[in-house]
Amino acid sequence: MIPELPSFERWGDLAGKRVLVRVDFNTPVHEVNGKTEVADDFRIRATLPLLEYLKSRGAAVTCMTHFGRPNGTGDERFNVEPLRRCLNGLCPGIELMENLRFNPGEEANDPAFGASLTEGFDYYINEAFGASHREHASIMIPPTLIPSAAGPNLQKEVLTILTALESPKRPFVAIVGGAKIKDKLAITKVLAQKADQVIVGGGMAYTFEVADGRTIGDSLFDESNLQNCRSLLDSQKVLIPTDSLGLKSGQPFGDGGPDAAQGFDENIPDGFMGLDIGPETIEAFVAVILSAGTILWNGPMGVFEDDRFAKGTTAVAKAVAASSGFSVIGGGDSVAAIQKLGLAGEVDFVSTGGGASLELVEQGDLPGLKALRNSKG
Repeated sequence: MIPELPSFERWGDLAGKRVLVRVDFNTPVHEVNGKTEVADDFRIRATLPLLEYLKSRGAAVTCMTHFGRPNGTGDERFNVEPLRRCLNGLCPGIELMENLRFNPGEEANDPAFGASLTEGFDYYINEAFGASHREHASIMIPPTLIPSAAGPNLQKEVLTILTALESPKRPFVAIVGGAKIKDKLAITKVLAQKADQVIVGGGMAYTFEVADGRTIGDSLFDESNLQNCRSLLDSQKVLIPTDSLGLKSGQPFGDGGPDAAQGFDENIPDGFMGLDIGPETIEAFVAVILSAGTILWNGPMGVFEDDRFAKGTTAVAKAVAASSGFSVIGGGDSVAAIQKLGLAGEVDFVSTGGGASLELVEQGDLPGLKALRNSKG
């Protein structure tokens, strides 16, 4: 069941009203001519329709966001000035508070800190889907104090992801990747119940391969989840790699290196580790993806930041973009890959949330959504 969230449109004319908007501007930055600047403004641009709408209705708008991990201190490496400059360049006249995580009360969900954020404001809007899985003060406290609503992106994220899960066009193909199986096991279990096929790649796939009776050399392995992997393989819905690319153990990877990738069949010998899916697996995965009616992708197929081990993720991204099925991309690494390849415009929906997307798939709800549904008006 898709939860119904309160809309800001019910407030009507906002002339003279002050609106507080929780956004997720936790964006990558880089140095340009000695100054820190936003490297990817995707999340900031995503909020512009809401901000322009509020301005057009006469509201004075202030945004608030977290940025990095200053751990409750005023670490100037994480001040929001680069974000503020980017925002003002895209949408002048919008204020941006200093980094919420400069105050330890944010991550502690402190009621007093949450109340201080709302002082002088008439309304609150949560447009931070990517932070709505966290019980933090800026997410949980304002809805208890002032009339609150969901922003349009948050609404769309929830509707798109849950619709894909609950009433997908068949066949429904889910693609799950990433390094650590413990981070993705819960979502894999849920998807195995809902999807027609679950493709598993990345470092997490090697524990499945051991569960399938193979050798994986020194590849990533989580013995504590071995039985869970066996159970998922027994469902006959999980498709795992049949070959891989990798290196001798101890050779550098991630930023490239001097050694060429080596290919392995089903078994990886001792002294080697797998870092990407191989050509046979790519062919099999792509065929399944191209036949899909609905696709949900979360997580890369290998160490894609290293060009030697980007072939699997690249092939999956291109197949998702080429598929006629409805495609949803969630998770920071998957989004980074699709954007790096210039394919973001060729998929149907790119989520702004990583952990939030995962938790929404797993739980069907988020703490921030519950807070909005229980808001005072």
